[in-house]
Formats: sequence, structure tokens, C-alpha cells
Amino acid sequence: DDDNWIKNVSLDTQIVHGGINPDEKTGAILTPVYMSTTFVQESVDKYLEKGFSYSRTGNPTVTTLEQKVATIENGYGAICVGTGMAATSSCINAFMKAGDHCVITNCSYGGTNRICREQFMPLGMTFSFVDFADPQNVADAIQDNTTLIFSESPTNPLMTLADLSAISEIAKAKGIIHVCDSTFATPYLCRPLDHGVDLTIQSLTKYYDGLNIGLGGALVSRNKELYERTKLVQNMHGNIMTPMTAFGILQSMKTMGLRIRQQSSSAMAIATFLESHPRCSRVMYPGLASHPQKELADRQHRNNLHGGMMFFDVDGDPVKLMDNIRRPWTLCENLGASESIITACAVMTHANMLKEDREAIGITDGFIRISVGIEDPEDLIRSLDEALNSL
Repeated sequence: DDDNWIKNVSLDTQIVHGGINPDEKTGAILTPVYMSTTFVQESVDKYLEKGFSYSRTGNPTVTTLEQKVATIENGYGAICVGTGMAATSSCINAFMKAGDHCVITNCSYGGTNRICREQFMPLGMTFSFVDFADPQNVADAIQDNTTLIFSESPTNPLMTLADLSAISEIAKAKGIIHVCDSTFATPYLCRPLDHGVDLTIQSLTKYYDGLNIGLGGALVSRNKELYERTKLVQNMHGNIMTPMTAFGILQSMKTMGLRIRQQSSSAMAIATFLESHPRCSRVMYPGLASHPQKELADRQHRNNLHGGMMFFDVDGDPVKLMDNIRRPWTLCENLGASESIITACAVMTHANMLKEDREAIGITDGFIRISVGIEDPEDLIRSLDEALNSL
């Protein structure tokens, strides 16, 4: 009930309470888990009067999460699906067809690149993979049949930023839909819809969940027309989230702001340390003065926060670094979690790429991606220093 709330609450408050009301029947402060496939209708005349019929189409627990995500992303509506990749595929399926063209960043998440090449290209869609660091590259790549511009900011794993306002203006002038995968930024750093973007993709598995528990994705729409199209595609494809997963993410996301503030602060300290270490030849973090897009990072990211993701090039054997590094660092492939994670991309996440293709986009043999968690940054730095010094 809006009457019970003060006006204009902050994003931190919305992350805890947005889209949530106490249960009408019991007063429970947490949204119940509706583990039900189907919902009984009172009569034919009152079909869907209560809003639900079948859980593939809509489930009360999942709908609550969708409303909450839409609220904090400043969108009209959202669909929540099984994974971040399900959100990406839902977007392309919703807004492209055979004969259509998409301008997409050339350093997107590997799964995004793969589905474009392996699934959508054989279906008759075309993609131009370009450097989004310069919006003019996007404008130059647009064709008469371009229906979608697909940006990612910051990119995984190269930490390149896209000027979302400038690219949105280019898209709008041509009547093209602009979608941004904002998983690395999260709404706490940047809400793409505030910069003119039409659709936002989030892998909820990462910073929304933040606990290495839940898998999920979201596609958030700027307006009713876009939302209804994405909702139809979700229903047709059966790209749904389970009620139990939605319940878990509804709880874990409440601490997203707290986590990201800590992760950003720790990441800045770690990036500064790495820049001064003789075994590190390159460190890329948007908070560093050395980042080539520092001005854009300061303009586009909120409150001088730049997140918990970075990479560095190690001068030495990356496998030895992975084998020697001690806890609290964890050797695995997720990101955005409370635990700090370290990954040697050339032999782990991007091992399936040809060496020349990998190096062409800047992923060297010594490329190390780190996801900073919420542990004491001094402990993380001591562990990194010890492992680097052992090379």
C-alpha cells in the first residue's frame, strides 16, 4: 500500500522492499513459495480474475521477483527465466527473425557470442561484431535490416565500457531496439534504462543472488509493448524460473547494495596493489585512473563505485599462479558472489577459443579474471602477493 510509505525512497531501500507487500492472509513479511503447477478458477466468467492459471505462464512467487527486478531496474516490466543465457536467447528470439541483422559488441560474454554464431546465424540472422568503445563503430555497422543493437557494459572479461546514452541515441534515430547486458554493473552501479536503453539483461546468478546458490536471468523492458512481447516469448518457450529459486533470490538480493559497496571498495584496493606489483603487466579496473575509459566510468557508474570485477596479465605461469594461490581465493568459474573467485581465462573459461582468436581480443595466456568478494581485502591482497611472489 503506497499510503504506508514515505515518498521517493532510495535505491538501497527499494532493493530491500521494492515490489514486496506482506502476505494479505497471514501478514508474513516474506513472499510465500507457491509450489503449485495450476490454480483453481472460480468459474469460466471469473477465469484469471486472481491473475494465475498455470505456472508456465505465471506463478505468484516468480511474478513478485519480476516486479521487484523491474522496480529496481526502473523498467515497465521484467521476465525472470532459468539463467542469464535464457534471458539473452529470449531477447534475440523476441526481436529478431530470419533476414534481420544485429550490431553486437565484439567482446561479449562467450555464451552470447556462441549462441549468435551457432544457433541464430544458421537460422538466417546476421551479426556484426564491432568494438562498442567508440559509438561511431556502432553507427557505421548499422544496415537497412538492423533490428537490434546489443551492448554489454562492462564487458566480460575485458572490462570495456559502452557509452549507453550515445548508443541509445544512435538506435533511437534509426528506430532500432537497444539492449544492454548489465550483469557486471548491476543496477547498483548503472541502470541502462536510465540511459535510453530499451531492454536490460541481467544474469541474476551473479550479483543479484550473490551467494552461489541460485541460477536465474532477467530481461527488463522499458515499456508495455516490449514487455508484452518478451512475456509471450517466455510463455511460448517455457523459459521459466522455479518458485523456490525466485524465493531464494528475493531474499539474497536484499543485501546486493551492501555487498557491492564492499566489493567495489575491496576491488579498488586490490587493483591498486596489482598495478604496483612487478609480476603484473596490465591491470584493468574502471576505478583506476589508468583505465582508458575512466571518464565514461565516472559519468556512467553511480556514486564512484565500479564493481568487483577486474582482470590483470600475470608475468609468469598462470597455471602455477592458480595452483599456488591460497584461500580465501577460490578457483572456479562463477562471478559476483560473496566469495572471491580467481580464473585463468585462457585455460578455463575461454579454453575452447583458438589461441589467435583469443589473443586478438586481448585475452593473453596470462590473462587472470578476478571477482572480488566480501572478505577482508587485506587477506585477499596477502594471498595474491604470496602467490605472485612464488612465480
